[in-house]
Parts: sequence; C-alpha cells; structure tokens
Amino acid sequence: MRLPCLFAAMFALAACHDQANGGGAGVRDQITAVGSSTVYPFTTIIAERFVAADPEAKAPVIESTGTGAGMKLFCAGIGAGHPDIENASRRMKASEYRDCASHGVKALLEVQIGIDGIAFAVSKRGPRMALTTADIYRALAARPGGQPNNARTWRDVNPALPAIPIQVYGPPATSGTRDALAELIMAHGCDAVEPEAAELAKRDPEAHHLMCTRVRENGAYIDAGENDNLIVQKLQSNPNAIGIFGYSYLEENRHIVDGVAINGVAPSYQAIAEDRYPGSRPLYVYVKKAHLDAIPGLRQFLILYADNWGQKGPLVRRGLIASPPAIQARSRAIIAGEVTLDPAALPS
Repeated sequence: MRLPCLFAAMFALAACHDQANGGGAGVRDQITAVGSSTVYPFTTIIAERFVAADPEAKAPVIESTGTGAGMKLFCAGIGAGHPDIENASRRMKASEYRDCASHGVKALLEVQIGIDGIAFAVSKRGPRMALTTADIYRALAARPGGQPNNARTWRDVNPALPAIPIQVYGPPATSGTRDALAELIMAHGCDAVEPEAAELAKRDPEAHHLMCTRVRENGAYIDAGENDNLIVQKLQSNPNAIGIFGYSYLEENRHIVDGVAINGVAPSYQAIAEDRYPGSRPLYVYVKKAHLDAIPGLRQFLILYADNWGQKGPLVRRGLIASPPAIQARSRAIIAGEVTLDPAALPS
C-alpha cells in the first residue's frame, strides 16, 4: 500500500519542479527576490529568520535592483529562471502588470508589508535645513515655470535658505523612491507654485507629469545608484549636500545624519505612520502564486513576513513603519487565502 503513496509523492514533487521550470532553466530549491533597495533590508531580515528556523533550508537570494528594474525581471516569466518575489517601494503599475501578463505572469499576491517615508537628510556637520515641497520642485525640476532651471544655490530658490550649491544625491529613474519623489514631493510642489498645474493635471495627466516631475540633468541632482548606504557615505564626505533615501536608512544612521523637515514636518516614525509627513508611502512584496507550490519554503517565507511586521517586531526596529491594524489584517488574509490582486485596481 505504501508504493502507490510513494509514487504519488514523487509525481507531486516532479510537478512542483516542472511548474518552477516554465522557462526551461532547470529546477531551483531556494527563494529569489529582486527589487527595491528600500524593501531590501526588510526582506533580508526575513531571509535570515527563515534560515534560522530551518538550518537545512538554502539561504534566499535577495537582490537590490530598484523597483522598476526589479519589475522587469519579475515579470519576464514563470519558472526557476525568474524571481519569486518583487520588493516594491510603490504599487505595481497597470502597465507593469500588462507586461507580466504578456509573459504568463498573471496570478500575483500583492502584500503590503508596512509604510515608509522618503527622507531628505543632511550630514550633522552640514547646514540646518527645512524645505517645502515648493522649494524642492524649484530646486530639482528640469523646467520650473516652463524655463530651464538655472538655480545654483538654495538661496536662488528661496531667500530664507542658505547660499550653498544645490547638490542632491538621490536614486536613479528605475527606483520606486525616485517615483515617490516625483509623485509625493515634486508634483505637490509644482501644484503649489504653477498656476496652470492643477488644471493641466485634470486635462492632460501625462503633460502634468512631464512638467512637474522631470528632474534636471545639469548637475544639481546626482544619480547615486540603488545603494542607499552609499548616499549616506557621500553626505559624510560632502556635508553641504542633501541625500534622499528610505526612512529606514535615516533611522539607522541617526548618529551621522539628520532628517530635513518638509512643509514643517520632520521625518519620524509617528509623522509617517499618521500620514502627516509629505513623503509617506506604502511598501509591498509581490509573489507569483504559481511559485508557491514550486519553490520550497516560499509560503513559510510569507508567513514569517506577517509574523514580524508588527509594531514591536524586528522590521520596525530596523526602520519599517508598521501598517495600521486593518491593513495588517488584510495582508495576512491575502497570504493565508493566497488571494490574487485585481489588476483593474492598479494605477496607470
């Protein structure tokens, strides 16, 4: 009686491997994740706990590629040759889902793991700064007021600011943090100072996006890559500069950098959790449902995430802002029920 059971188990295992082998890239017995540099440290903590709970498990491979670049890798297909998890510091776009679907990646779990804020920071040896979204727009936009941006110092932007060069180290265009800078900070600053912006947003959202969020390329904004720790290091060597990264990196480096208040609100756990800080944003992981049966431990990995994202958990100690209880409960239900996202709800 045991032989049929044994053969059934072997067949089920082979089916799992086949499902992970959709791209013809062999089998894989370790979890892989790509995406956001902001979410990277949180997923890394879960990976460490995953291995600690099962010493025989292979260590997950977590890559920091940026949200946008990660989406391209994640959406390229189903199978062992493609990542299981996409770390995202913004929500997936409808266009990205269409790219996924075109490669057979249709059933996805969308799990909000917490909240973050895009923090502006300065070296403790640098000038004390407080900015508004309008200041940031005038300093970093390619064509504020429809004219090329020639502002050289912060005083050129606002007479109350110091006469030091505008030098901002920030994420590349592939980063979700860069998207958040555009949508949460620059677009609001643009709407505050450009008379036609609000009407343009209703009439032609694409033109509004281009006018308000395109970043200047003449040296004031410096693409520092996907390594947020590198931005912290650059602030140490250039104390007059400003850095932009996820709040967790500010929290981790409080001994060497200070947060910059925006619109009178300093980046803090409470301000971000209460949505008072202008740069507050949700963080996500996306998971291929097909891989849950194919990749050993992937379900347990998600359960570990849910077990550790609470207000007193290790992810919060690392700098994550815990989601409100209702959102945590919804995310747990998505994991438990393996509920796939509705693409109709995604932003364009």
